Amino acid sequence: MTNTMEYSEYTASMVFDGEDKVILGRVLNIDDSIAFHGESIVEFESNFHAAAHDYVAACGKLGTAPEKPASGKLVRRIAPAIHAAAVKAAARSGVSLHKWVEKTLEAAAH
Repeated sequence: MTNTMEYSEYTASMVFDGEDKVILGRVLNIDDSIAFHGESIVEFESNFHAAAHDYVAACGKLGTAPEKPASGKLVRRIAPAIHAAAVKAAARSGVSLHKWVEKTLEAAAH
C-alpha cells in the first residue's frame, strides 16, 4: 500500500496518528513546508488541496514562485567529446552511463 497522495504537481505523505486519530500529511520533495491533516481520507484530500492552493496563493502575495518538485528527468545536450569521455568513465566504473551521471551529479551536489 502506498502511503502517498498526489494532487496537481505535489505528492503528500500520509501517516496515521493513532493517538489523535488523524491522518497527518506533508508535501514531499520540496524545501518549503506544507503540512495538513484530516480525520478521514475525504477530509485529508480536501485539506491537501486547500493547503496546496494556499501555498501557491501565499507565494503569489510574496512575489515568489512556488517551489515545484523535481521530476527526476534531466535532458541536456553536451559536446560529443564530453559525452564520449563520460561513456568511457562509466564503463571503467562498471555502471551504465545513466547511473554514472546520477552518481556524479549527486557527489557534485553535496
